[in-house]
Amino acid sequence: MIKIKTPEEIEIMAEGGRLLAVIFEELKKEVKVGASTQSLNDLAASLIAKAGGKPSFLGEGGYPAVICVSINDEVVHGVPSAQRIIKDGDIVSLDAGMVYKGFHSDMAATVIAGEGDPNLHRMIKVVKKSLKYGIKKSRPGNTFGDVGNTIERYVESQGFHVVRDLCGHGIGKKLHEDPQILNYGKRHKGQKILEGMTFCIEPMITAGDPAIVLADDKQTYKIKDGSPAAHWEHTLAIVNGVCRILTALGGKNEEE
Repeated sequence: MIKIKTPEEIEIMAEGGRLLAVIFEELKKEVKVGASTQSLNDLAASLIAKAGGKPSFLGEGGYPAVICVSINDEVVHGVPSAQRIIKDGDIVSLDAGMVYKGFHSDMAATVIAGEGDPNLHRMIKVVKKSLKYGIKKSRPGNTFGDVGNTIERYVESQGFHVVRDLCGHGIGKKLHEDPQILNYGKRHKGQKILEGMTFCIEPMITAGDPAIVLADDKQTYKIKDGSPAAHWEHTLAIVNGVCRILTALGGKNEEE
C-alpha cells in the first residue's frame, strides 16, 4: 500500500533531507586516493549522530554498516572495510540514508578518486542527468512507467545501459515502501504519480552488459562482466503538482 504523506510529514522529511545533503558533501570530499572505505563509514556515523539522526542502513536486511561504498564494478551495497583502500582512478559510489524525527531520507552519488578516465567522468554525467530527466517527468498525471522510460531512453542514447535488476522505492517511516520504481518501463504504464507521494529515484548504469551478480559477502551487487557502474539518487516528494527534491543542498529544488 502506498503511503501518502501530509504536508507536515513532508516538511520533516525535507528537514532531514537537507541535513543528509550536507553530510553527503562532507563524505564526497573524503573520497581520496589512499583513504579506506571504513574511514568514510566512520565519518558518516559521526556526522549522522551530530545531525540528530540515526543511520537508515545499519541492520537493514542484515547490512552491517552505516553507508554503502561501491567501487568500480560494484553497483550498490558495497560494504566498507579498513582493508579496502581507494586507488587513483577508482569510480566510487556513495549511498547513505538517515532516520530523522521518525522519517527516512536516502541519497547516492558517484565520484572519481584522482583524475580518472574521461569515459568514467562522462558516465557520471549521464547517470546524474538521467535522474534529472526522471525528476522532471515525476508529476501527477504521469506514471512511473513514464519516468523509467525517460531514464532508459536517455541512458541508451548516450551509449550506456540501465541496471534492470535493481530499482528505486517509496520512502517514509520505512526506508523501503511501495512502489518499486524501475529505471525502465513503458509510457503510461505502472503506478500513477499522486500528490503527497514520497519516493526515491535512483538510476544505476554501466557501459557494459547490465547483468549483475551478488558478491561473496552476500551484500554487494556487482556488474557480472566487470564493467564499471555509476549510481545517483535523491529522495523526492510530489508537492503542489511538482516534484520536490528533499535531499537538495539548502533546500534548492534542483539537481545538485
